[in-house]
Amino acid sequence: MPPDVLDLADRLWRGEISTERHHPVAHLGGLAEITEGVAFVPSFANVTAFDTEDGLLLVDTGSAPLAQAVHAELRQWTSSRLNTAVYSHGHIDHVFGVPVWEEESATQGWAAPVVVGHEAIGARFDRYILTAGYNQVVNRRQFGFADLVWPTEYRYPDRTYRDHLELSVGGVDFRLAHEKGETDDHTVTWQVERRVLCCGDLFIWASPNAGNPQKVQRYPREWAAALRRMVGLGPEYLLPGHGLPVVGAARVSQALTDTAELLDALVDQTLELMNAGARLDEVLQHVRPPEDLASRPYLRPVYDEPEFIVRNVWRLYGGWWDGNPASLQPAPERRLAAELADLAGGPGALADRALELLAAADDHSADPGQVEPGLRLAGHLAELAWLAAPDDAGIQAARQRVYTARAERSTSTMARGVFHWAARESTEPPGATRG
Repeated sequence: MPPDVLDLADRLWRGEISTERHHPVAHLGGLAEITEGVAFVPSFANVTAFDTEDGLLLVDTGSAPLAQAVHAELRQWTSSRLNTAVYSHGHIDHVFGVPVWEEESATQGWAAPVVVGHEAIGARFDRYILTAGYNQVVNRRQFGFADLVWPTEYRYPDRTYRDHLELSVGGVDFRLAHEKGETDDHTVTWQVERRVLCCGDLFIWASPNAGNPQKVQRYPREWAAALRRMVGLGPEYLLPGHGLPVVGAARVSQALTDTAELLDALVDQTLELMNAGARLDEVLQHVRPPEDLASRPYLRPVYDEPEFIVRNVWRLYGGWWDGNPASLQPAPERRLAAELADLAGGPGALADRALELLAAADDHSADPGQVEPGLRLAGHLAELAWLAAPDDAGIQAARQRVYTARAERSTSTMARGVFHWAARESTEPPGATRG
């Protein structure tokens, strides 16, 4: 039986349980009536429903695998037809439930629902079609979904807007506003009478997804400004795209303000070092999130990580080059690996040293401050050994061990996905086709 959504949200806020245990990017199931006429379905991507005299307005419709389950949950709450669906943004876990409702409308003889979204969503869907193969590999790696097939058909919005849009459905008024943050096509939906704010992925009960290493540009400074504008609305209920509701004006204000301050701190520190002429490596060594914010139960790095946000800030303001002249026009990776392996006494020497560093990290008497740097160095050495001798079974096994350990010690979905993928691919030669 699904847990009580609001009770679970309260316990997470208080720190009685953790987001490591109840991850914000997970299908929880169940339904919570947040206030009169407003229901919240926690799923891989959440769905919020407003019941009106002329049918439902949904903010997001869910992912394709879970669309039927979300529909079934809502049908236990109301029999109202779907009047309008608002896309909070164009990520595929938020926009693939519409066909389920359209099929129902056709069967019942109801008017077809209208889909509303920001004008940039169409360009996103076009790009997804253009890069379907890349996105398929990336999302298999990120989430570990071995059978994920990236879609090439999308339900585009019927109605788009640029900056703001006033909607009225069945006597209930909604204010839609465009914001940039995780994406360039985000919509914030505000229902003023009930003081309900649907923020999409601008708040997700985790360190903001502003640095995803495998996805396109994020906008952390604009994101922070959007969060502060949301605070200014005075919402009583915050219904995010991932994670659970935040209830109570004081909690909502704190959650949004803390997230904005975390983003601003990372941007400010990064820009200060960039303006001083630092390389990316130096920036990564010195920029840190404020400890009081990083420890908040709703800002833990369980999905993205502050370190990745720093890299994204660098890319946004400074381009792709990291400041190291050797990396501007680098040698092929395998050639460099072979040269370093020869200098070290062969690929096996690199692999052996990687395993020594791994063993030191496993030693509970080791200095904790040296464990993380040692694991990172082990990754470099194991990778060089594998690039130099990809068919060597011993080196394959060493690389697999190192990256399995890195995955097990990682806090974020992003890092675990990459490291688990590397562990699994260790028996394949570099550059092999992986579909």
